[in-house]
Amino acid sequence: MRDKISQLFCLQKNACKNNTADNRGHNVPTKATSNGTMCANGSLGTEGPEATETDSSGTGRMRKPLERNGSTQNDTVHLERRLGLFSGVALIVGTMIGSGIFVSPSGLLVRTGSVGVSFVIWLACGVLSLLGALAYAELGTMNTSSGAEWAYFMDAYGPAPAFLFSWVSTLVLKPSQMAIICLSFAQYAVEAFVTECDPPRGVVKMVALVAIVMILFVNCYSVNLGMAVQNIFTAAKLVAVVIVICGGIWKLCQGSTQHLSNAFTGPMPSIGAIATAFYTGLWAYDGWNNLNYVTEEIKNPSKNLPRSIMIGIPLVTLCYALINISYLAAMSAQEMIESEAVAVTFGNRILGVLAWLMPLSVTISTFGSANGTLFAAGR
Repeated sequence: MRDKISQLFCLQKNACKNNTADNRGHNVPTKATSNGTMCANGSLGTEGPEATETDSSGTGRMRKPLERNGSTQNDTVHLERRLGLFSGVALIVGTMIGSGIFVSPSGLLVRTGSVGVSFVIWLACGVLSLLGALAYAELGTMNTSSGAEWAYFMDAYGPAPAFLFSWVSTLVLKPSQMAIICLSFAQYAVEAFVTECDPPRGVVKMVALVAIVMILFVNCYSVNLGMAVQNIFTAAKLVAVVIVICGGIWKLCQGSTQHLSNAFTGPMPSIGAIATAFYTGLWAYDGWNNLNYVTEEIKNPSKNLPRSIMIGIPLVTLCYALINISYLAAMSAQEMIESEAVAVTFGNRILGVLAWLMPLSVTISTFGSANGTLFAAGR
């Protein structure tokens, strides 16, 4: 009896081995057993966790345990899909709305010299960013790998341009962007405790460094924690935007429209001035492509990626337009140009004892923008 059982075991084992070999070259129909081991005759084999499984097409293609449906064969490393529609919108809005719209939105006024023309350029920059993001949405649904431009360069031009872009991004673009955002955060965070003089530069740099370390820890510790921080700070900065817009509506209801009337009076700016104004405006919209860096982590990317873009960028454009109208309801164009922090000046005139909400809004906005930038840059 023992000899017969041993002989039967060897025959089944050989059948499984032969079936595995066949599956590497031919599509041999297989049957699944309770422990996942596959044999051509449906018998129980002992090939371990890398045995053959029946895929969605009914063929006996080899699939390793870390692979999922729709993945590339032999590519077993994947990021978990955790980001839904709300998180996608939060990442776009949270990285696009930084300190610029609160601190110095007057760059377009300086370059155009016209309230009406600057307003048109704000809207045009939003439309241009939306068109670029929709083109990226098409690329992102065709190539669902993380990395955005790196993945697209790799497909279109090969490894050399992709390698150069990734290293320029890693060594120059993303670190300098993080430094600018975190220094803006530190400037306003320190100013809350220093009222009689400018904050010391050394303290500002230390606070910026602490902010970078905190954001780095959050994103290294957990993807879910990083996205939770992003969602919370995006909601908080949208509350600050609503406060500014409501203050502007209150001033307009009081009849403060003198700074908005005759918006297109004055000489038309030159082509060069319009070009530099577009450059300034597009800087405020920077971050529209960040969602493509995490395409591999988006749930149902073919739907949620374009939906997040079509919700997020028009929302940011609307916020920018309404914030500029609110500023002009409370101060003149010349006062906006001369102010070092327009939102703070606006808060002092509209909010009274609650004026401290504006510096707090800038710190929240810049911290959320820095978190979203690092979240995307890591990919």
